[in-house]
Amino acid sequence: MKVLKTLLLVWLLSTVTVSFGQIELPAFFGDHMVLQQKNNVSIWGTDKPNTKIKITASWGEEASASTNAQGQWKLKIKTPSYGGPYTLNIKGSNEVGLKNVMIGEVWLCSGQSNMEMPVKGFNNQPINGSNEAILNSKNSQIRLFTVKRATSLEPLENVEGQWAEASPATVRDFSATAYFFGKKLNTLLNIPIGLIHTSWGGSTVETWMDKETLSQFNTLELPSKLPEGAPQRTPTLLFNAMINPLIGYSIKGAIWYQGESNRNQAKEYAQLFPTMINAWREKWQQGEFPFYFVQIAPYGYDGGNAGFVREAQLHSMKTVENTGMAVTMDIGDCNFIHPREKKLVGDRLALWALAKDYGMEGFAYSGPIYNKIEEIKEGKVKMSFIYSENGLSSYGQPLTGFEVAGADQVFHPAEAKINGDKTLTVWAEGVTNPVAVRYAFSNCEAGSLFNTEGLPASSFRTDTWEE
Repeated sequence: MKVLKTLLLVWLLSTVTVSFGQIELPAFFGDHMVLQQKNNVSIWGTDKPNTKIKITASWGEEASASTNAQGQWKLKIKTPSYGGPYTLNIKGSNEVGLKNVMIGEVWLCSGQSNMEMPVKGFNNQPINGSNEAILNSKNSQIRLFTVKRATSLEPLENVEGQWAEASPATVRDFSATAYFFGKKLNTLLNIPIGLIHTSWGGSTVETWMDKETLSQFNTLELPSKLPEGAPQRTPTLLFNAMINPLIGYSIKGAIWYQGESNRNQAKEYAQLFPTMINAWREKWQQGEFPFYFVQIAPYGYDGGNAGFVREAQLHSMKTVENTGMAVTMDIGDCNFIHPREKKLVGDRLALWALAKDYGMEGFAYSGPIYNKIEEIKEGKVKMSFIYSENGLSSYGQPLTGFEVAGADQVFHPAEAKINGDKTLTVWAEGVTNPVAVRYAFSNCEAGSLFNTEGLPASSFRTDTWEE
Protein backbone atom coordinates (compact mmCIF):
# COMPACT_ATOMS: atom_id res chain seq x y z
CA MET A 1 0.00 0.00 0.00
CA LYS A 2 2.86 2.37 0.87
CA VAL A 3 4.48 1.76 -2.53
CA LEU A 4 1.16 2.41 -4.23
CA LYS A 5 0.78 5.74 -2.41
CA THR A 6 4.30 6.74 -3.38
CA LEU A 7 3.68 5.92 -7.04
CA LEU A 8 0.41 7.84 -6.93
CA LEU A 9 2.18 10.88 -5.45
CA VAL A 10 4.88 10.74 -8.14
CA TRP A 11 2.19 10.53 -10.82
CA LEU A 12 0.30 13.49 -9.39
CA LEU A 13 3.45 15.61 -9.21
CA SER A 14 4.36 14.75 -12.79
CA THR A 15 0.82 15.69 -13.88
CA VAL A 16 1.12 19.07 -12.17
CA THR A 17 4.49 19.65 -13.81
CA VAL A 18 3.19 18.76 -17.25
CA SER A 19 0.10 20.95 -16.94
CA PHE A 20 2.22 23.87 -15.73
CA GLY A 21 4.67 23.31 -18.55
CA GLN A 22 2.18 24.17 -21.26
CA ILE A 23 1.53 27.33 -23.22
CA GLU A 24 -1.65 28.93 -21.95
CA LEU A 25 -3.33 31.87 -23.68
CA PRO A 26 -6.13 34.20 -22.60
CA ALA A 27 -9.44 33.18 -24.15
CA PHE A 28 -9.42 36.01 -26.70
CA PHE A 29 -6.30 34.63 -28.40
CA GLY A 30 -7.82 31.74 -30.28
CA ASP A 31 -9.05 30.30 -33.54
CA HIS A 32 -11.18 32.71 -35.64
CA MET A 33 -9.87 35.84 -33.91
CA VAL A 34 -9.29 39.20 -35.60
CA LEU A 35 -6.06 41.12 -35.04
CA GLN A 36 -5.84 44.85 -35.68
CA GLN A 37 -4.33 45.60 -39.08
CA LYS A 38 -1.10 47.54 -39.72
CA ASN A 39 -0.12 47.39 -36.09
CA ASN A 40 2.35 46.00 -33.62
CA VAL A 41 -0.15 43.81 -31.76
CA SER A 42 0.57 42.34 -28.36
CA ILE A 43 0.14 38.64 -27.68
CA TRP A 44 0.75 37.17 -24.25
CA GLY A 45 0.30 34.10 -22.08
CA THR A 46 2.09 31.74 -19.67
CA ASP A 47 4.44 28.78 -19.88
CA LYS A 48 7.28 27.32 -17.82
CA PRO A 49 9.50 29.97 -16.21
CA ASN A 50 12.53 31.03 -18.28
CA THR A 51 11.23 29.44 -21.49
CA LYS A 52 11.78 30.90 -24.95
CA ILE A 53 8.52 31.66 -26.78
CA LYS A 54 8.48 32.06 -30.53
CA ILE A 55 5.50 33.08 -32.66
CA THR A 56 5.49 32.48 -36.39
CA ALA A 57 2.71 34.09 -38.42
CA SER A 58 1.76 32.80 -41.85
CA TRP A 59 1.81 36.36 -43.20
CA GLY A 60 5.60 36.27 -42.85
CA GLU A 61 6.38 37.78 -39.46
CA GLU A 62 8.10 36.25 -36.45
CA ALA A 63 8.59 37.42 -32.87
CA SER A 64 10.09 35.90 -29.75
CA ALA A 65 10.32 36.50 -26.02
CA SER A 66 11.15 34.59 -22.84
CA THR A 67 8.93 33.89 -19.88
CA ASN A 68 9.78 35.50 -16.55
CA ALA A 69 10.20 33.78 -13.21
CA GLN A 70 6.42 33.53 -12.90
CA GLY A 71 6.08 31.95 -16.31
CA GLN A 72 4.52 35.03 -17.94
CA TRP A 73 5.43 36.20 -21.43
CA LYS A 74 4.36 38.97 -23.76
CA LEU A 75 5.54 40.00 -27.20
CA LYS A 76 4.59 42.14 -30.16
CA ILE A 77 4.22 41.06 -33.76
CA LYS A 78 3.61 43.19 -36.85
CA THR A 79 0.36 42.79 -38.73
CA PRO A 80 -0.11 43.63 -42.41
CA SER A 81 -3.04 45.32 -44.12
CA TYR A 82 -6.33 43.50 -43.77
CA GLY A 83 -6.68 39.98 -45.07
CA GLY A 84 -6.68 36.32 -44.16
CA PRO A 85 -7.33 33.70 -43.10
CA TYR A 86 -3.90 33.20 -41.54
CA THR A 87 -2.38 30.90 -38.95
CA LEU A 88 -0.23 31.62 -35.89
CA ASN A 89 2.17 29.05 -34.49
CA ILE A 90 3.29 29.59 -30.90
CA LYS A 91 6.21 27.45 -29.75
CA GLY A 92 7.44 27.17 -26.17
CA SER A 93 7.57 24.07 -24.02
CA ASN A 94 4.93 22.81 -26.44
CA GLU A 95 3.32 24.14 -29.62
CA VAL A 96 -0.05 25.82 -30.08
CA GLY A 97 -1.53 26.58 -33.47
CA LEU A 98 -4.21 29.24 -34.00
CA LYS A 99 -6.24 28.81 -37.18
CA ASN A 100 -8.50 30.96 -39.33
CA VAL A 101 -7.06 34.23 -38.00
CA MET A 102 -8.12 37.40 -39.81
CA ILE A 103 -6.39 40.78 -39.96
CA GLY A 104 -8.80 43.71 -39.92
CA GLU A 105 -10.46 46.22 -37.62
CA VAL A 106 -11.21 45.39 -33.98
CA TRP A 107 -13.83 47.27 -31.96
CA LEU A 108 -14.62 46.96 -28.25
CA CYS A 109 -18.37 47.12 -27.52
CA SER A 110 -19.57 47.75 -23.97
CA GLY A 111 -22.38 49.13 -21.80
CA GLN A 112 -25.59 47.95 -20.18
CA SER A 113 -28.71 46.15 -21.43
CA ASN A 114 -29.18 48.12 -24.64
CA MET A 115 -25.70 47.01 -25.70
CA GLU A 116 -26.27 43.53 -24.31
CA MET A 117 -29.63 43.04 -26.10
CA PRO A 118 -29.07 40.27 -28.67
CA VAL A 119 -30.12 40.36 -32.31
CA LYS A 120 -32.95 37.93 -31.50
CA GLY A 121 -34.24 40.39 -28.84
CA PHE A 122 -35.06 39.80 -25.20
CA ASN A 123 -38.02 37.72 -24.03
CA ASN A 124 -41.19 39.43 -25.28
CA GLN A 125 -39.06 42.38 -26.47
CA PRO A 126 -38.35 42.19 -30.19
CA ILE A 127 -35.87 43.92 -32.44
CA ASN A 128 -37.23 45.13 -35.76
CA GLY A 129 -36.11 42.96 -38.65
CA SER A 130 -34.24 40.54 -36.41
CA ASN A 131 -35.22 37.31 -38.13
CA GLU A 132 -34.22 38.56 -41.57
CA ALA A 133 -30.95 39.93 -40.17
CA ILE A 134 -30.16 36.60 -38.55
CA LEU A 135 -31.11 34.67 -41.69
CA ASN A 136 -28.66 36.69 -43.80
CA SER A 137 -25.86 36.90 -41.27
CA LYS A 138 -23.41 34.28 -42.55
CA ASN A 139 -20.17 36.17 -43.14
CA SER A 140 -16.66 34.85 -42.51
CA GLN A 141 -15.32 38.42 -42.45
CA ILE A 142 -17.24 39.34 -39.30
CA ARG A 143 -15.98 37.72 -36.09
CA LEU A 144 -17.71 37.85 -32.71
CA PHE A 145 -16.42 37.47 -29.16
CA THR A 146 -18.72 37.82 -26.13
CA VAL A 147 -17.19 38.14 -22.66
CA LYS A 148 -19.13 36.03 -20.19
CA ARG A 149 -20.57 37.94 -17.22
CA ALA A 150 -18.17 38.00 -14.28
CA THR A 151 -17.31 40.13 -11.25
CA SER A 152 -14.20 40.49 -9.14
CA LEU A 153 -12.83 42.63 -6.32
CA GLU A 154 -9.37 42.50 -7.91
CA PRO A 155 -8.30 42.89 -11.55
CA LEU A 156 -8.35 39.57 -13.39
CA GLU A 157 -6.13 38.34 -16.23
CA ASN A 158 -8.60 36.29 -18.28
CA VAL A 159 -12.23 36.09 -19.36
CA GLU A 160 -14.53 33.35 -20.57
CA GLY A 161 -15.54 33.41 -24.23
CA GLN A 162 -14.50 32.36 -27.70
CA TRP A 163 -14.31 33.83 -31.18
CA ALA A 164 -16.82 32.73 -33.80
CA GLU A 165 -17.63 33.61 -37.38
CA ALA A 166 -20.89 35.44 -38.00
CA SER A 167 -23.67 32.98 -38.83
CA PRO A 168 -27.34 32.59 -37.89
CA ALA A 169 -26.33 30.37 -34.95
CA THR A 170 -23.86 32.90 -33.52
CA VAL A 171 -25.40 36.25 -34.49
CA ARG A 172 -28.79 35.56 -32.91
CA ASP A 173 -27.29 35.69 -29.42
CA PHE A 174 -24.76 38.46 -30.06
CA SER A 175 -25.20 42.16 -29.19
CA ALA A 176 -27.51 43.70 -31.80
CA THR A 177 -26.02 47.19 -31.55
CA ALA A 178 -22.50 45.81 -31.93
CA TYR A 179 -23.42 43.45 -34.76
CA PHE A 180 -25.21 46.07 -36.87
CA PHE A 181 -22.32 48.47 -36.28
CA GLY A 182 -19.82 45.89 -37.46
CA LYS A 183 -21.95 44.79 -40.38
CA LYS A 184 -22.21 48.35 -41.69
CA LEU A 185 -18.43 48.77 -41.50
CA ASN A 186 -17.81 45.44 -43.23
CA THR A 187 -20.34 46.11 -45.96
CA LEU A 188 -18.89 49.49 -46.89
CA LEU A 189 -15.20 48.83 -46.27
CA ASN A 190 -14.98 45.13 -47.22
CA ILE A 191 -12.52 44.65 -44.35
CA PRO A 192 -12.69 41.89 -41.72
CA ILE A 193 -14.29 43.21 -38.53
CA GLY A 194 -13.70 41.83 -35.04
CA LEU A 195 -16.24 42.73 -32.34
CA ILE A 196 -15.43 42.15 -28.67
CA HIS A 197 -18.66 42.50 -26.72
CA THR A 198 -18.51 42.99 -22.93
CA SER A 199 -21.63 44.35 -21.25
CA TRP A 200 -24.07 43.73 -18.38
CA GLY A 201 -27.68 44.88 -18.16
CA GLY A 202 -28.44 47.44 -15.47
CA SER A 203 -24.79 48.36 -14.96
CA THR A 204 -23.68 51.81 -13.85
CA VAL A 205 -20.72 53.63 -15.36
CA GLU A 206 -18.69 53.39 -12.14
CA THR A 207 -18.63 49.59 -12.19
CA TRP A 208 -16.75 49.81 -15.51
CA MET A 209 -14.02 51.94 -13.91
CA ASP A 210 -10.88 50.93 -12.04
CA LYS A 211 -10.13 51.50 -8.37
CA GLU A 212 -7.35 54.05 -8.92
CA THR A 213 -9.48 56.20 -11.21
CA LEU A 214 -12.49 56.09 -8.89
CA SER A 215 -10.43 57.03 -5.83
CA GLN A 216 -10.68 60.69 -6.91
CA PHE A 217 -14.47 60.57 -6.45
CA ASN A 218 -15.02 60.73 -2.69
CA THR A 219 -18.78 60.27 -3.03
CA LEU A 220 -18.30 56.68 -4.21
CA GLU A 221 -17.66 53.83 -1.81
CA LEU A 222 -15.30 51.19 -3.14
CA PRO A 223 -16.27 47.62 -2.19
CA SER A 224 -14.32 45.46 0.24
CA LYS A 225 -16.40 42.38 -0.45
CA LEU A 226 -18.71 41.15 -3.19
CA PRO A 227 -22.31 42.29 -2.73
CA GLU A 228 -25.09 39.76 -2.31
CA GLY A 229 -27.07 41.31 -5.15
CA ALA A 230 -26.71 43.70 -8.11
CA PRO A 231 -22.95 43.44 -8.60
CA GLN A 232 -23.36 45.38 -11.86
CA ARG A 233 -24.09 48.47 -9.75
CA THR A 234 -21.02 48.15 -7.53
CA PRO A 235 -17.94 50.23 -8.44
CA THR A 236 -14.96 48.46 -10.08
CA LEU A 237 -16.43 44.94 -10.21
CA LEU A 238 -17.07 44.74 -13.95
CA PHE A 239 -13.93 46.62 -14.86
CA ASN A 240 -11.87 44.12 -12.90
CA ALA A 241 -13.46 41.04 -14.45
CA MET A 242 -14.66 42.12 -17.90
CA ILE A 243 -12.38 44.98 -19.04
CA ASN A 244 -9.01 44.60 -17.32
CA PRO A 245 -8.21 41.22 -18.95
CA LEU A 246 -8.78 42.78 -22.40
CA ILE A 247 -6.39 45.69 -21.87
CA GLY A 248 -3.56 45.42 -24.35
CA TYR A 249 -5.52 43.62 -27.04
CA SER A 250 -5.04 46.04 -29.95
CA ILE A 251 -8.29 47.74 -30.98
CA LYS A 252 -9.33 50.40 -33.44
CA GLY A 253 -11.78 51.97 -31.00
CA ALA A 254 -14.78 51.45 -28.75
CA ILE A 255 -18.56 51.84 -28.88
CA TRP A 256 -20.68 52.31 -25.75
CA TYR A 257 -24.40 52.17 -24.93
CA GLN A 258 -25.10 52.98 -21.28
CA GLY A 259 -26.51 55.73 -19.10
CA GLU A 260 -29.99 54.58 -18.11
CA SER A 261 -28.74 53.31 -14.73
CA ASN A 262 -27.09 56.67 -13.97
CA ARG A 263 -30.02 58.84 -15.03
CA ASN A 264 -30.66 60.12 -11.50
CA GLN A 265 -27.01 61.09 -11.01
CA ALA A 266 -26.57 63.33 -14.04
CA LYS A 267 -24.09 65.69 -12.33
CA GLU A 268 -21.89 62.79 -11.29
CA TYR A 269 -22.27 61.16 -14.71
CA ALA A 270 -21.03 64.33 -16.39
CA GLN A 271 -17.74 63.76 -14.55
CA LEU A 272 -17.62 59.97 -14.38
CA PHE A 273 -18.27 59.20 -18.04
CA PRO A 274 -15.50 61.38 -19.54
CA THR A 275 -13.17 60.15 -16.82
CA MET A 276 -13.93 56.54 -17.76
CA ILE A 277 -13.19 57.21 -21.44
CA ASN A 278 -9.86 58.81 -20.60
CA ALA A 279 -8.99 56.06 -18.12
CA TRP A 280 -9.59 53.33 -20.70
CA ARG A 281 -7.44 55.19 -23.20
CA GLU A 282 -4.67 55.53 -20.65
CA LYS A 283 -4.85 51.82 -19.81
CA TRP A 284 -4.71 50.74 -23.46
CA GLN A 285 -1.82 53.08 -24.28
CA GLN A 286 -3.09 53.54 -27.83
CA GLY A 287 -3.57 57.28 -27.64
CA GLU A 288 -7.01 58.86 -27.91
CA PHE A 289 -8.64 55.99 -29.77
CA PRO A 290 -12.16 56.62 -31.19
CA PHE A 291 -14.96 56.30 -28.63
CA TYR A 292 -18.51 56.51 -29.98
CA PHE A 293 -21.56 56.19 -27.78
CA VAL A 294 -25.35 56.22 -27.83
CA GLN A 295 -27.43 58.92 -26.17
CA ILE A 296 -30.18 57.21 -24.16
CA ALA A 297 -33.56 57.11 -25.86
CA PRO A 298 -36.89 58.50 -24.60
CA TYR A 299 -38.56 56.22 -22.05
CA GLY A 300 -41.27 56.65 -19.45
CA TYR A 301 -39.11 56.61 -16.35
CA ASP A 302 -40.84 56.84 -12.98
CA GLY A 303 -39.82 60.30 -11.81
CA GLY A 304 -36.71 62.36 -12.45
CA ASN A 305 -35.74 63.90 -15.77
CA ALA A 306 -33.57 61.87 -18.13
CA GLY A 307 -32.91 65.06 -20.08
CA PHE A 308 -30.13 65.85 -17.65
CA VAL A 309 -28.18 62.65 -18.29
CA ARG A 310 -28.64 63.15 -22.05
CA GLU A 311 -27.17 66.60 -21.50
CA ALA A 312 -24.22 65.00 -19.66
CA GLN A 313 -23.69 62.71 -22.64
CA LEU A 314 -23.89 65.64 -25.05
CA HIS A 315 -21.35 67.51 -22.90
CA SER A 316 -19.01 64.52 -23.14
CA MET A 317 -19.22 64.54 -26.92
CA LYS A 318 -18.40 68.25 -27.00
CA THR A 319 -15.50 68.15 -24.54
CA VAL A 320 -13.76 64.78 -24.91
CA GLU A 321 -11.46 64.47 -27.90
CA ASN A 322 -12.27 61.96 -30.63
CA THR A 323 -15.75 61.02 -29.42
CA GLY A 324 -19.10 60.96 -31.19
CA MET A 325 -22.72 60.45 -30.14
CA ALA A 326 -25.52 58.60 -31.89
CA VAL A 327 -28.83 60.26 -31.04
CA THR A 328 -31.96 58.12 -30.57
CA MET A 329 -34.63 60.73 -29.80
CA ASP A 330 -36.80 59.41 -32.65
CA ILE A 331 -36.84 55.70 -31.75
CA GLY A 332 -37.72 55.59 -28.05
CA ASP A 333 -40.74 53.86 -26.53
CA CYS A 334 -42.39 55.13 -23.37
CA ASN A 335 -43.28 51.57 -22.38
CA PHE A 336 -40.03 49.76 -23.24
CA ILE A 337 -36.56 50.87 -22.22
CA HIS A 338 -35.00 48.84 -25.05
CA PRO A 339 -35.63 50.49 -28.45
CA ARG A 340 -36.54 48.01 -31.18
CA GLU A 341 -34.60 49.86 -33.88
CA LYS A 342 -31.18 48.51 -33.01
CA LYS A 343 -30.09 48.51 -36.64
CA LEU A 344 -30.52 52.28 -36.76
CA VAL A 345 -28.46 52.58 -33.58
CA GLY A 346 -25.64 50.46 -34.94
CA ASP A 347 -25.74 52.25 -38.27
CA ARG A 348 -25.59 55.67 -36.62
CA LEU A 349 -22.55 54.67 -34.60
CA ALA A 350 -20.96 53.37 -37.80
CA LEU A 351 -21.52 56.74 -39.51
CA TRP A 352 -19.14 58.34 -37.03
CA ALA A 353 -16.47 55.72 -37.62
CA LEU A 354 -16.83 55.82 -41.39
CA ALA A 355 -16.50 59.61 -41.44
CA LYS A 356 -13.85 60.07 -38.77
CA ASP A 357 -11.72 56.93 -39.01
CA TYR A 358 -12.13 55.53 -42.50
CA GLY A 359 -12.00 58.66 -44.63
CA MET A 360 -15.45 58.48 -46.20
CA GLU A 361 -17.03 61.80 -47.19
CA GLY A 362 -20.21 63.33 -48.57
CA PHE A 363 -22.70 62.19 -45.92
CA ALA A 364 -23.95 63.37 -42.52
CA TYR A 365 -22.83 61.48 -39.43
CA SER A 366 -24.49 63.49 -36.65
CA GLY A 367 -27.90 64.97 -36.10
CA PRO A 368 -28.29 68.71 -35.35
CA ILE A 369 -26.59 69.95 -32.18
CA TYR A 370 -27.73 73.21 -30.61
CA ASN A 371 -25.11 75.91 -31.20
CA LYS A 372 -26.31 79.25 -29.79
CA ILE A 373 -29.08 81.80 -29.54
CA GLU A 374 -28.69 84.17 -32.47
CA GLU A 375 -31.18 86.75 -31.24
CA ILE A 376 -34.21 87.31 -29.01
CA LYS A 377 -36.62 89.71 -30.63
CA GLU A 378 -40.31 90.46 -30.10
CA GLY A 379 -40.78 87.50 -27.80
CA LYS A 380 -39.15 85.03 -30.18
CA VAL A 381 -35.88 83.14 -29.80
CA LYS A 382 -33.83 82.43 -32.91
CA MET A 383 -31.29 79.61 -32.62
CA SER A 384 -28.60 78.04 -34.80
CA PHE A 385 -27.30 74.48 -34.97
CA ILE A 386 -24.21 72.64 -36.10
CA TYR A 387 -24.32 69.41 -38.11
CA SER A 388 -27.11 70.87 -40.21
CA GLU A 389 -25.22 72.13 -43.24
CA ASN A 390 -28.15 71.48 -45.57
CA GLY A 391 -30.73 72.70 -43.10
CA LEU A 392 -33.39 71.37 -40.74
CA SER A 393 -36.62 69.45 -41.19
CA SER A 394 -39.50 67.93 -39.28
CA TYR A 395 -40.38 65.74 -42.27
CA GLY A 396 -43.88 67.10 -42.52
CA GLN A 397 -44.75 66.54 -38.87
CA PRO A 398 -45.42 69.21 -36.21
CA LEU A 399 -42.41 70.52 -34.34
CA THR A 400 -43.09 69.38 -30.78
CA GLY A 401 -41.25 69.14 -27.50
CA PHE A 402 -40.18 72.79 -27.29
CA GLU A 403 -40.53 74.89 -24.14
CA VAL A 404 -39.75 78.53 -23.38
CA ALA A 405 -39.21 80.27 -20.05
CA GLY A 406 -38.79 83.83 -18.90
CA ALA A 407 -36.73 85.06 -15.98
CA ASP A 408 -39.15 83.34 -13.60
CA GLN A 409 -37.73 79.97 -14.80
CA VAL A 410 -41.21 78.61 -15.47
CA PHE A 411 -41.36 76.72 -18.76
CA HIS A 412 -44.33 76.85 -21.10
CA PRO A 413 -45.09 74.71 -24.17
CA ALA A 414 -43.79 76.49 -27.24
CA GLU A 415 -44.19 76.61 -30.98
CA ALA A 416 -41.27 76.38 -33.39
CA LYS A 417 -40.57 77.25 -37.00
CA ILE A 418 -37.70 76.35 -39.32
CA ASN A 419 -36.37 79.42 -41.11
CA GLY A 420 -34.98 79.79 -44.61
CA ASP A 421 -31.51 80.54 -43.25
CA LYS A 422 -31.40 77.08 -41.55
CA THR A 423 -32.09 78.52 -38.10
CA LEU A 424 -35.02 77.76 -35.81
CA THR A 425 -37.37 80.24 -34.12
CA VAL A 426 -39.18 79.30 -30.91
CA TRP A 427 -41.85 81.22 -28.97
CA ALA A 428 -44.62 80.69 -26.45
CA GLU A 429 -47.81 82.59 -25.82
CA GLY A 430 -47.66 84.52 -22.59
CA VAL A 431 -43.86 84.61 -22.46
CA THR A 432 -43.13 88.09 -23.74
CA ASN A 433 -39.49 88.18 -22.61
CA PRO A 434 -38.09 84.68 -23.14
CA VAL A 435 -34.63 83.88 -21.83
CA ALA A 436 -34.37 80.09 -22.15
CA VAL A 437 -35.44 77.30 -24.50
CA ARG A 438 -35.58 73.55 -23.97
CA TYR A 439 -36.18 70.81 -26.52
CA ALA A 440 -37.28 67.24 -25.72
CA PHE A 441 -35.85 67.82 -22.27
CA SER A 442 -37.91 65.22 -20.42
CA ASN A 443 -38.13 61.49 -19.90
CA CYS A 444 -40.20 60.53 -22.91
CA GLU A 445 -40.57 63.22 -25.56
CA ALA A 446 -40.33 61.92 -29.11
CA GLY A 447 -37.89 63.82 -31.27
CA SER A 448 -39.38 65.99 -34.01
CA LEU A 449 -36.34 67.92 -35.25
CA PHE A 450 -33.89 66.46 -37.79
CA ASN A 451 -31.36 67.57 -40.34
CA THR A 452 -32.26 66.98 -43.98
CA GLU A 453 -30.21 63.76 -43.93
CA GLY A 454 -32.71 62.28 -41.48
CA LEU A 455 -30.59 62.26 -38.33
CA PRO A 456 -32.39 63.47 -35.18
CA ALA A 457 -31.37 66.44 -33.07
CA SER A 458 -30.13 65.87 -29.54
CA SER A 459 -32.32 67.10 -26.73
CA PHE A 460 -30.92 70.33 -25.27
CA ARG A 461 -31.50 73.33 -23.09
CA THR A 462 -30.07 76.83 -23.32
CA ASP A 463 -30.23 77.50 -19.57
CA THR A 464 -27.96 76.27 -16.76
CA TRP A 465 -30.55 76.30 -14.00
CA GLU A 466 -30.44 73.69 -11.28
CA GLU A 467 -32.82 70.74 -11.48
